[in-house]
Amino acid sequence: QVQLVESGGGLVQAGGPLTLSCAASGRTFSTNAMAWFRQAPGKEREFVAGISSSGGLTTYADSVKGRFTTSRDNAKNTVYLQMNSLKPEDTRVYYCAARASPYLGTGRGDYSYWGQGTQVTVSS
Repeated sequence: QVQLVESGGGLVQAGGPLTLSCAASGRTFSTNAMAWFRQAPGKEREFVAGISSSGGLTTYADSVKGRFTTSRDNAKNTVYLQMNSLKPEDTRVYYCAARASPYLGTGRGDYSYWGQGTQVTVSS
């Protein structure tokens, strides 16, 4: 069982940066691929970024490519999402997710464990 807790959300002005963190419990973190998803009210939860268990591979949604960077520290059981050049349309609840596999996935169904989410609001 993996428990995930996101932090770092908040209100930021357009163009500004924000970094989210996701702390994981359990002994398997270094074998779990991790991902970030986001969701707006009444919308589907969408993939944002993913990172393999070793951190050697990452992938991003086209909408955030070049602006967001995900990384992980396996010694700290933590994954990060650094967000730059934020836009009002990035306003969503952001979720951290863990996969019971070391390999990247981009589908919601690829991930078995989810955090509670953290709100990111970008003002124009």
